[in-house]
Amino acid sequence: MPEPEPPAYDPLEPGEGEAIAPTGAGGPMDLALDEAESLEKTLGDKPAGSGPKEKPRSLWSDAWHQLRRNPVFVISSLVILFLVVISIWPQLIASGDPLQCDLSKSQQGASPGHPFGYDTQGCDVYTRTVYGARASITVGVCATLGAAVLGSALGGFAGFFGGWGDSLLSRVADIFFGIPVILGGLVFLSVVTSTTVWPVVGFIVLLGWPQLARIARGSVITAKQNDYVQAARALGAGNARMLLRHVGPNAIAPVIVVATIALGTYIALEATLSFLGVGLRPPTVSWGIDISNAASQIRNAPHMLLWPAGALSLTVLAFIMLGDAVRDALDPKLR
Repeated sequence: MPEPEPPAYDPLEPGEGEAIAPTGAGGPMDLALDEAESLEKTLGDKPAGSGPKEKPRSLWSDAWHQLRRNPVFVISSLVILFLVVISIWPQLIASGDPLQCDLSKSQQGASPGHPFGYDTQGCDVYTRTVYGARASITVGVCATLGAAVLGSALGGFAGFFGGWGDSLLSRVADIFFGIPVILGGLVFLSVVTSTTVWPVVGFIVLLGWPQLARIARGSVITAKQNDYVQAARALGAGNARMLLRHVGPNAIAPVIVVATIALGTYIALEATLSFLGVGLRPPTVSWGIDISNAASQIRNAPHMLLWPAGALSLTVLAFIMLGDAVRDALDPKLR
């Protein structure tokens, strides 16, 4: 009786040390057990394609991911951080008193311990430049926060609800847009006798909110037309929930960008008003006041003007660069 032919492949019994798998060519392919175990550890117990997927990044996380790799953002952030630190603790790098002056050293140049020289009153220019950051940063930050909060609230409500409130806000904003900033500051601040920063902050907020209100209004009008807002409305969400949970977070990005850039502009505006004599007043230490005092002595003692003007320019440039970097990160069209 003829013997039966052997099968095309004969898998080994478990425990013999090897496994044989069929190939597309019809022949056997031997896999060592250690390689099979390594492959199993790599793939895991779950089948291929069923592993956890990476969570998609939101607009803010994606923007932060891009900002960390932007050298413009890193450099401007470090400069601003340094300015904020010395505005809070100026004694870290300046041990003198900005109001302590010696007329015998009037307009003298740099000397050991006084690298920036002295001004007309014999005050140390280095110490006054360091302490001048406090007033400028305070005015810029407080004015920006006030204008952003007021403008975002008014513009957001007007854009979301529309109607006569939207029309009224637009006409009021047009009135404020028609007021020249410098002329308005000369009129408004000339009747104020306070020597603190708050009248200047209030004036900047008064003339700065319409710009941010228009930005917020347009952004809210665009955001409320999206499908997720219509779905939330269909599910019965109220106006407050839609505005705070759905529309607001997706409409705030343009306001942040414009406010960041405007912060540097507000610092320059404070210095301009102080230079004209209607902004901050002595004994407040301000870059604008020092620039005003040094303008008439620019030929005899240029160092009096160089250092406060350079610090002001560096501060404004840092905030504008920061705003540009934030704009590039939050605007998908610029990527």
